[in-house]
Amino acid sequence: MRIGHLMQFTEHHRYYTFRGFSLSPLDTRMLSLIYQPMIGASAIGLYQLLYHSVMEGRTGYSTVEPHRMLFLALGLQMNENGRKRLLNDTSRLEAVGLLQTSRLAVPDNDDYVYEYELTAPLSPEEFFRNQHLSLLLRDQIGKYAVIALRESFNSKEPDELAEARWNKENISVPFYELFRLNTSKVDDELEQALSEVAPSRQPSVPKPPPSETAGLTVGELLMRFPRGAVNRKYVERLRGDDDAMAQLNYVAYKYNIGAADICRLLDEDGVFTPQGDLLVDELQLRANQMYRQDKKREADRQRITARTNMMAAAEDNDEQDEEDEYGVPEELFMPVPKQLEGRCDVAQYNMLMRNEPHTRFLQRYFPGAVPEWIDRTFERIDLNYKLPPSVINVLIHYVIGANDSQRVTKTFIEAVASNMLLKGIDTFEKAVGYVREQQQMETDRARQQQAGAAAPSRSGGAQGRGRGRAGAGAARKPAIPIVQAQEQNAAPSAEKLEELRRLARKLDGKK
Repeated sequence: MRIGHLMQFTEHHRYYTFRGFSLSPLDTRMLSLIYQPMIGASAIGLYQLLYHSVMEGRTGYSTVEPHRMLFLALGLQMNENGRKRLLNDTSRLEAVGLLQTSRLAVPDNDDYVYEYELTAPLSPEEFFRNQHLSLLLRDQIGKYAVIALRESFNSKEPDELAEARWNKENISVPFYELFRLNTSKVDDELEQALSEVAPSRQPSVPKPPPSETAGLTVGELLMRFPRGAVNRKYVERLRGDDDAMAQLNYVAYKYNIGAADICRLLDEDGVFTPQGDLLVDELQLRANQMYRQDKKREADRQRITARTNMMAAAEDNDEQDEEDEYGVPEELFMPVPKQLEGRCDVAQYNMLMRNEPHTRFLQRYFPGAVPEWIDRTFERIDLNYKLPPSVINVLIHYVIGANDSQRVTKTFIEAVASNMLLKGIDTFEKAVGYVREQQQMETDRARQQQAGAAAPSRSGGAQGRGRGRAGAGAARKPAIPIVQAQEQNAAPSAEKLEELRRLARKLDGKK
């Protein structure tokens, strides 16, 4: 519930409830086992209280009461904390689709009346088909608990029916084969009475948004499907399976696949189970592979066609290109890279970068032929990404002109081109500004790294000085004598020789 100020939602404001349904035992079980772990027991308690404000066995409106009744029934205090708790519970009910709240303003008055319209809980099939609700339940109770709950809501098919293969035939009797209505006489009085006693408001059932579809039918598939194919009988069974056809149409729409290609995928092994059920994940995987192959072939076809046209019209466009040259102001000049120093000045280099095709501009950086993978990379950027020639030349200057081997990689070139597309770089001026911005960021990053490398040495010296000052008044460690190396060439003194002889005689006497 969106409330601008807490004083707009107090125990003095009035409310009423509307519901157009009645809870079944399955709905009650869904509330206690599915919805309560997601939004809490207090929110489910509020839902039950609002539900029972309308008499059981009926639908429609409740009486208009002040919010004080809700606070007292829920055990909430009539203060700021109680209002926040009630707002939190209503917001949780609204988020999972159990409640819709409206505020009715009285004209020429600051009074508000709040309307709480309850919505029935989803059935187990609808709930677990809803992705964001099932993911929220998984985050609250775990994956395996969700699987156990899903199985607990469905009674399994007996083994005798599951293992056998039956030919199902619908033998139900339609309405008009059994009953005959007297349509010759129209009862105007009954229709008027029914319209007068009908409720003025119908419950609003939220309809799921219509999913996009390719519009394929089973008839279209069977017209193109081979008669002797093994999977034809499974395709024929799709006539009565609306869910499978809806998923199949969504896959076809998602990957832009026609009926003929869908039939080719359905005719492959592994798309259907032995019982004839459609494996949607496997179909989507193979459709994705087909989509990627078609896209790659289309890109190659565009490049070959464009290359042929460029070679055929190269001579005709030379004179026109010279006439349509654009000047470059000095504030947009880019420095001449080291590979081209001495061959042109700054003005000539920027004029070439502004007006030349990327194929000719790229050749100036190499003494011989351009490496094939670099040529293919920039060709794809030109034909598939649709970047202007001047922007591609600025990209070449930024990547190859920097004379940095780490940049001349396919991954880096693709990343820079993609970033230009995302930022809408479509003119020479924007491309120059983008390159200067990137160079400034690289300079700042290098400066920060240098400052970070110098910081530990400074902090280490400061810590050492701090320790020295802190330990000045305390007891210092005893000085440990350090053995110093004596010179080997120095001759021993007479006293030293006499001491050595005495020690030798003592050792001889012991032996």
